[in-house]
Amino acid sequence: MSSIGKSHLVIMFTVGADDVAEGDRLFASHGEFMKGHTREGDVGLLEYSVSKGPELSNPMDPNSEPTGKTIFVIDEYYESPAGIARHWEDTSGNWSEMSSAAPAWFAKATIATLHNGTAVQAL
Repeated sequence: MSSIGKSHLVIMFTVGADDVAEGDRLFASHGEFMKGHTREGDVGLLEYSVSKGPELSNPMDPNSEPTGKTIFVIDEYYESPAGIARHWEDTSGNWSEMSSAAPAWFAKATIATLHNGTAVQAL
């Protein structure tokens, strides 16, 4: 399946060493929640992944020294922008962590988000 033209949501969370375990816990919970997303129609979730790794002192040099922080990356593709909108509604209303532990963890993180990007190249 090509992702060209599909709606793309990417969020990067950068946290200190003391917050990695909570990130692992939250993303395990989020992954379970995501299993309930529809995979069909205009709001369909097409792909979902979470990855993590060390933040580097020079982000464009893979051989640079780690800073001691960890970056979590959540990457989601939807059939259309309606899928991303539906995801935010579902997350707010149906993922219990969003009204409990997640906001406190988010407040400790540096966050960069691509909301509703459109895939323009894919291999």
